[in-house]
Amino acid sequence: MIEKLFKLKQHHTTIKTEIVAGITTFLTMAYIIFLNPNILADAGMDHGAVFVATCIAAAIGCLIMGLYANYPIALAPGMGLNAFFTYTVVGEMGYTWQTALAAVFLSGLCFLFLSLFKVREWIINSIPLGLRLGITAGIGLFLALIGLKSAGIIVASPATLVTLGDIGSFPAIMSAVGFFLIIALVQRGMNSAVFISILTVTLVGLVFGEVQYQGIVSMPPSIMPTFMQMNLSAVFEVSMLSVVFAFLFVDLFDTSGTLIAVSQRGGLLDDQGKLPRLNRALTADSVATIAGSALGTSTTTSYIESTAGVSAGGRTGLTAVVVGILFLLAVFFAPLAGMVPAFATAGALFYVAMLMMSGLTHVEWEDLTEAAPVVVVCVLMPLSFSIATGIALGFISYVLIKIACGRAKDLNLGVVVIAALFLLKFIYA
Repeated sequence: MIEKLFKLKQHHTTIKTEIVAGITTFLTMAYIIFLNPNILADAGMDHGAVFVATCIAAAIGCLIMGLYANYPIALAPGMGLNAFFTYTVVGEMGYTWQTALAAVFLSGLCFLFLSLFKVREWIINSIPLGLRLGITAGIGLFLALIGLKSAGIIVASPATLVTLGDIGSFPAIMSAVGFFLIIALVQRGMNSAVFISILTVTLVGLVFGEVQYQGIVSMPPSIMPTFMQMNLSAVFEVSMLSVVFAFLFVDLFDTSGTLIAVSQRGGLLDDQGKLPRLNRALTADSVATIAGSALGTSTTTSYIESTAGVSAGGRTGLTAVVVGILFLLAVFFAPLAGMVPAFATAGALFYVAMLMMSGLTHVEWEDLTEAAPVVVVCVLMPLSFSIATGIALGFISYVLIKIACGRAKDLNLGVVVIAALFLLKFIYA
């Protein structure tokens, strides 16, 4: 039955290899079960309920990806999108987390529509590569700022807006230790480096009395504080359209890039360089987002950490199914997740930021009309503390710079329309 379902022989793999690959992928991305509840708790959401929602949403995404699309690609609530949810939509814009969940739900429905009717290719091709790279890097810088803030390394200043905090404090020191530990372990080829770093720093905090012991294993907390709490009545306000748009487009870029990167690593692309069953993979992603918002978590998306499992030999959906099962088992480790302090995850945030910024090497820096909008996105996204604002200003500056430099022919209808919509939002907001 397993052979018929996953076509193991056709992909030159075995059950043992797929299980090992699944365990490898899970350990590489398991940090999300600690990070996501901590971030969404800042939006006022129940930590325990978000922990369970994170695990179940990830499991649903992985199982659909494995059983329906047959790809060794794991899913979980995405980094960057959870920060946008908490610090921009709820924190800056003042919406309730229930309304933010509704926006995630609507973006998931839009993503499903785009996947089923194959509009995704047109949208992706309409967005300049430089802007896509800039948006990803900008989100990385945004996460880095959040990590530094939670560690107390960067603090507010009435004179200079931000300044260096008390770097001799325990949280600051342990955040730095966590980051350095991740780098050292990754450099030595350890796939679970982030996971090990978070647990190590938490253990040190426990020893020094900075963390209170709550246990390791227990029955899962109730998910009811966040389950089906979406406020759909408020999501159709004009000001919310940009929020839904931001959720949708960041997820679209992230998912498309991840699918291609993992598929290239595993040799899963066809002779034309395309991914077979792409719509099935995108459907898995969108359905997981819809389910996750109903459970009580931010956008669920494909994880680039899946390359770790592919490198370990994973070639079929059985790898993703194993990851999904492990996420389901993780719900019994809620006390451990509840003990993890912000300074234990700050180093992980900084590391994820570093990975997201690596794409800047592909920006055409010699062409100022391409490079300038990238800088606008990267600088203004963290400084405005808003992913949506950074994306909007990036699109607007791209169009205006191209026109001002006599390069209007480089523009396409899609990017012009998006920039115009963002400009109207700023004018009438």
